[in-house]
Amino acid sequence: MKLSILDLAPVAPGSTISDSFKSSVRLAQTAERHGYERVWYAEHHNMPTIASSATSLLISHIAHHTETIRLGSGGIMLPNHSPLVIAEQFGTLAEIYGDRIDLGLGRAPGTDMTTLRALRRDPSAADSFPHDVLELQAYLAGDSRVPTVAATPGAGTNVPLYILGSSLFGAKLAAQLGLPYSFASHFAPAALHEAIRIYRDEFTPSEQLAEPYVIAGVGVLAAETAERAHELLEVAQRHRVASFIGRSAKKEFTEAEIDMLMDTPQAQQILDMMRYTAVGTGEQVAEYLRHFASAAQADELITIHYPTEEQARLDSVMITAEACQLAIAQ
Repeated sequence: MKLSILDLAPVAPGSTISDSFKSSVRLAQTAERHGYERVWYAEHHNMPTIASSATSLLISHIAHHTETIRLGSGGIMLPNHSPLVIAEQFGTLAEIYGDRIDLGLGRAPGTDMTTLRALRRDPSAADSFPHDVLELQAYLAGDSRVPTVAATPGAGTNVPLYILGSSLFGAKLAAQLGLPYSFASHFAPAALHEAIRIYRDEFTPSEQLAEPYVIAGVGVLAAETAERAHELLEVAQRHRVASFIGRSAKKEFTEAEIDMLMDTPQAQQILDMMRYTAVGTGEQVAEYLRHFASAAQADELITIHYPTEEQARLDSVMITAEACQLAIAQ
């Protein structure tokens, strides 16, 4: 069972964006030392608690401070960009850092409609996602679909593509194009099993991939004791509810206000996004992850470590690796 990490570059309460980037470096270095397959970063915009908006720049920064671990996007929201620009950005990363770079692609905007307009994108841009994926793939292969236009850098790097999804659309597209599929079960659990079934049933081999390959997202809170893990879960749940509701309400909540929010239907809907979360000691987390991977027919799990405090998050990463026997010689 391969394990990877999704890092949203969270900005913790009382910390700065600069602190977040330093924390992301330490997280990737810890993941590298403990045998994780890859670390991915997700494009989000206009979210004060997430600092991974300039995704390709963050990947480059992390790659400069690591040596072997794969790094990539989980994902680039392709409707926000021209395929040529993304090919040039990730072609540049591949030329600098070699065969360590992944390019995961999503169809959602990764933001709200007002911010989408600020990005100068048309809301209908998502409709051309399948065409844009093929255009991007061709640029990276050095076989441009646009006469006289080549991606420089980019052409010939063949940066591997991954389709990200939280619905059946991405599953069907990934199967049709013969690309690996990563399902966002860490925040959209409802369609997990149906999406993976469709992907595996309809998969068509391609030059990049001979057989279907599934990555599934799962939350993790591992600690020395189960009691400590559940304490961290409560903090993470409160932070998540306050962040989601506070963003739409454009306000910050006091602890007393969060107490009241936690019992609302809106909060319960937000917390259901964390349905697939492994919580407990290393042994308990490892058992949950093995069962989840089997039930989801996943070849790889991409873990989202929820502790809001950095050292607790790093501890979760290390405890999980050791429990899953990923650790390598230091």
